[in-house]
Amino acid sequence: MEKKGNILMRKYEMGKVLGQGTFAKVHHARTLKSGSSVAIKIIDKEKIMKVGLIDQIKREISVMRLVKHPNVVQLYEVLASKSKIYFVMEYVRGGELFNKVAKGRLKEDAGRRYFQQLVAAVDFCHSRGVYHRDLKPENLLLDEHGSLKVTDFGLSALIDSKRHDGLLHTTCGTPAYVAPEVINNRGYDGVKADIWSCGVILFVLLAGYLPFHDSNLMEMYRKISRGDFRCPHWFPPEARKLLARILDPHPGSRINITKIMENSWFRKGFKYVESPVMEDLSDSSEAILDAVDSDSESCEEGAGTHYMNAFDLISMSAGFDLSGLFEEEGGGSHGRDHEWFTTREPPEMVVSRLEELASTESFRIRKKDGVVKMQGKKGGRKGQLGIDAEIFEVAPSFHMVEVKKSSGDTLEYVKFCDQELKPSLKDIVWSWEGNHPSP
Repeated sequence: MEKKGNILMRKYEMGKVLGQGTFAKVHHARTLKSGSSVAIKIIDKEKIMKVGLIDQIKREISVMRLVKHPNVVQLYEVLASKSKIYFVMEYVRGGELFNKVAKGRLKEDAGRRYFQQLVAAVDFCHSRGVYHRDLKPENLLLDEHGSLKVTDFGLSALIDSKRHDGLLHTTCGTPAYVAPEVINNRGYDGVKADIWSCGVILFVLLAGYLPFHDSNLMEMYRKISRGDFRCPHWFPPEARKLLARILDPHPGSRINITKIMENSWFRKGFKYVESPVMEDLSDSSEAILDAVDSDSESCEEGAGTHYMNAFDLISMSAGFDLSGLFEEEGGGSHGRDHEWFTTREPPEMVVSRLEELASTESFRIRKKDGVVKMQGKKGGRKGQLGIDAEIFEVAPSFHMVEVKKSSGDTLEYVKFCDQELKPSLKDIVWSWEGNHPSP
């Protein structure tokens, strides 16, 4: 057994749950030897292996061992048992930067200080050949001293993942923070994509809201592709100019990190923090990776080899609720007019099954701008029921399908989903996600 009472492997006393997702829980814990606090992410090995993501867990280990920096959450150790994988990480007490921004915009000096720390961390990651690819305030933590810590490298990629054209090709991240070239799916430079996300975060820190906001996901994509945003009147002129160069929709002319760090507005009060000397990982890579694969209990310190790209799929699953990130005035997007499911089947199979369902349930079906649109032929309480389904690639063999009501009555939509849609797709769905479980 991996636990005796609430003691993990005779090293850590387990505490309260800090967060929970589809494949993982994060606990607060205390180190028995020193009494210091840590955070332990517990990953269900069986679930991960079922969806073929064990190699991607190894890749996250590789990434996190590469990026030791004062502004990056540290991975201390990886433990493994027959059924679980444990990431023992730095415990950051101050919570998410998102919670601070949710209360309103920050003062210029505070926003700049966090932005400086973010850029320093990202610059270091890039120097190690690591691209985060999901930078957003929810993935930026604050310690008890108010210092920023980048976390959640589950979507990060190593430089090895570039194709022969020198670009990354996996579409991922959170839409409001994703660079236009990532959305356009023509390949992208991970460095430039991370820089764009840093620019969106800077805007949010100083404004208190997103630069590219629209309740319609496709319309938001169009705004991002055009770089269509406006700075509020309280932004200082220097910050406006810097943001215009960061949120340039053309990656070739987008400002690089060196130029950002030379910018006069950025440099005000900037303190460069030395990162620790990195240890040589070359001779210690196999032990922990073998432990993750092993059926026996293991207690090795973590290190990893270079793998292509890394996804810790849905350690906190809300991060993949792609269109539920934006709430309209007077209501939220987490009602029954919006749900999503994950599947291991290819998009063609999902579309085919939706077409079959449409033909038997009196729906017209068409495909537009990457969305499968189902329009009811019969009139309902609020007109014809319309349903949109959009498919997102999370990993090469793992997809997320967003299903939402585009028109008609919500109760009719709920009835259709529960009685027709879910039963007809149950053999291709890995799991349904949302506030309401499927019957």
